[in-house]
Amino acid sequence: MGNPATSMKFYDIFNGDADGICALHQLRLEQPRAAELVTGAKRDIALVERVTAEAGDQLTVLDVSLRSNAAAVLRALESGAQVRYFDHHAAGDIPQHPRFEAHIDTAPDVCTSLLVDRHLGGKQRLWAVVAAFGDNLVESAVRAAQPLQLDHTELARLHELGEAINYNAYGESIEDLHYHPADLYQAIAPYRDPRHFIFDEPVFEVLKQAGAEDLACAEAVSAEFATDVAALYILPDKAWSRRVNGVFGNRLAQAAPQRAHAVLVTKSDGSYAVSVRAPRNKPLGADVLCLAFATGGGRQAAAGINQLPAQDLPRFIDAFCSAYK
Repeated sequence: MGNPATSMKFYDIFNGDADGICALHQLRLEQPRAAELVTGAKRDIALVERVTAEAGDQLTVLDVSLRSNAAAVLRALESGAQVRYFDHHAAGDIPQHPRFEAHIDTAPDVCTSLLVDRHLGGKQRLWAVVAAFGDNLVESAVRAAQPLQLDHTELARLHELGEAINYNAYGESIEDLHYHPADLYQAIAPYRDPRHFIFDEPVFEVLKQAGAEDLACAEAVSAEFATDVAALYILPDKAWSRRVNGVFGNRLAQAAPQRAHAVLVTKSDGSYAVSVRAPRNKPLGADVLCLAFATGGGRQAAAGINQLPAQDLPRFIDAFCSAYK
């Protein structure tokens, strides 16, 4: 029989957006470890089930809903694996198990990278700031950055980087993305300072330019309706729609912080992918709204529905308007 210590496997399982990538990057800068990377597009969150865990294996999971991965996590624990979980989405029941380590906080002003930052005592704070900007937690990002004494230009560049990394994660599939999230993480991994990544890697400029082009297409779309408290947009079945809907929603929220926003992307089968942003002035309720629909989930400030059938659109609009009136 082989030595169990030599056969154990390590898995880093993370959302492909800015928060998931930056959370893992912070952790591995402080706790370097070779591991199999398991990730995907933004809405590809049932990631733990991709791993067939065995006794002694160690799974680190970042920025994907425990609610969506609960059964797979329990299977991993029952197999004898250890699971360390960092997340800020609606979690459901949190396992009480000696091999399960939870760092879960669903407060609307935190993201997974800020939870990792808390765990690490702020040792890789710059990347947590990038992630918070990418997750549209602008006030939290600025607050986290205060001890770092960054000037306005540096802070603006970190904001742009967070948005660029986040933009790359949106798409119906990996084929819609400019970079596979695992490849983007590998490009970022050598850099302790995101400012060096910005200036040394062409990736940032590629994503920034592509994002600007996609955003211009989205901004040409008129709202289905817009009141003082809520607005809803429907984007066409195009790759640019699938890529930019998250950034577009964030921009709308920043421009009208008193208003809730829903951005729907038409899918090839006539259904919709839905992104909801609660008003930034009162960032609550998006998770409850989306969880009322099959394939819905998220957090209090921002949530989504992976597939809203066309016949459910009127019901969603009614629920959206009732939630934010």
